[in-house]
Amino acid sequence: MPLEPIKSPCIKVCAVDGQTGFCLGCGRTLPEIGRWVQMGAEGREAVFSSLPDRIAKLEQLGKR
Repeated sequence: MPLEPIKSPCIKVCAVDGQTGFCLGCGRTLPEIGRWVQMGAEGREAVFSSLPDRIAKLEQLGKR
């Protein structure tokens, strides 16, 4: 059985905002990006669920 690719929010805009600690592209933190593969599906889904709020905060701050 072939392995399924790991779902990622990365949009290839990789720059972490110093104020929030969130990537301006995907909204993840550097530690989350670094351990993405090791997190497991549940951990990744937990991060995915927080991304809309993080992206909204970056937009409110005029960073995105």
